[in-house]
Amino acid sequence: MGEAKTGTGASADGLVPAGSPMPEAGLETEVAKLLPFLEPGARADLQAKAVRHVLARRCCGAGRPGGRAPAPARDAAHALVNLAAEPGLHEPLLEAEPALLARLLGRALDPEWPWAEEAAAVLANLSREPAPCAALMAALATEEPGESGLERLVRALCTPDYNARAPLHYLGPVLSNLSQRPAARTFLLDPERCVVQRLLPLTQFADSSVRRGGVVGTLRNCCFEHRHHEWLLGPQVDILPFLLLPLAGPEDFSEEEMERLPVDLQYLPPDKQREPDADIRKMLIEAIMLLTATAPGRQQVRNQGAYLILRELHSWEPEPDVQVTCEKLIQVLIGDEPEPGMENLLEVQVPEDVERQLQQLDQQEQHTREQPEELAPEPQAEGATPT
Repeated sequence: MGEAKTGTGASADGLVPAGSPMPEAGLETEVAKLLPFLEPGARADLQAKAVRHVLARRCCGAGRPGGRAPAPARDAAHALVNLAAEPGLHEPLLEAEPALLARLLGRALDPEWPWAEEAAAVLANLSREPAPCAALMAALATEEPGESGLERLVRALCTPDYNARAPLHYLGPVLSNLSQRPAARTFLLDPERCVVQRLLPLTQFADSSVRRGGVVGTLRNCCFEHRHHEWLLGPQVDILPFLLLPLAGPEDFSEEEMERLPVDLQYLPPDKQREPDADIRKMLIEAIMLLTATAPGRQQVRNQGAYLILRELHSWEPEPDVQVTCEKLIQVLIGDEPEPGMENLLEVQVPEDVERQLQQLDQQEQHTREQPEELAPEPQAEGATPT
């Protein structure tokens, strides 16, 4: 998923400041000059003007908040979200305020804090980079005795109206970023905690693609742990129907085909819609692909009729890169089994020269798919004269 942004009119394809972009060094210098006016003891009117000045200098482009906020605190929160969207500013921000991650975490998980969503969005932006992500994991580990910080984060994400004044959708991308770290995956995949089971219903969370995408990204990252595939695919979790259902449409299968599908995927209503976000569809397919890394996993995915859903998805899919990902998964499901000793696809060592060749082939295939197709001339009746 993309970086967190605030305000209306957010652009999905990036941020384009109005006018000439300001150099990062100039921004840091200007912000430093304004810091005295942002101190807690400064006059409220000067605080408001200073915050709005920072917000206007970096946040007036597409995807940045452009209107007046009701209070300096709201403006400051929006400014921090957008500053954190710039990877080059992560190090200066954390050097200037070493306790920033811990403070943001406390605000994001405070059920009474009105700007908890903005705090979560800043964490989502910062945790995209390895170093801040590691620091956030450390902050979570020491967040509060008794209940781990990760447990509180998951509880806030999975509890409706945890904060009546903030939706907390950006906790989804935060968790997705954290799940890139082995320690987070160990927590998420602990059978005693039932964390994955609590996340699964959010793959269908209709109110926010941000939360939905964050959860799907988390599940995909968990699927890299092939030692847990049997548990994930087994009755304790039964992850596959939750990954397939967003990819399914209103297709009417034959009785024989319908019986091969999990119960939750049988006889779907005629108005059933597929996941509208292409990035999320791709992550769902990638998660299933990871579950086919081992021979038992491939057999379980085949036995639950995944091919039928993927076949129809491939016919419908409008995005070329998602369609290619779907094709690769279908090939794994219908292809021959690997040779003995190569059954675990995640452990197969691919020679560097072969890997380069495969990457080149993928790029060529993608380029070919992106070329516009020429329409063939309409056939004319025999003896007709072109006009």
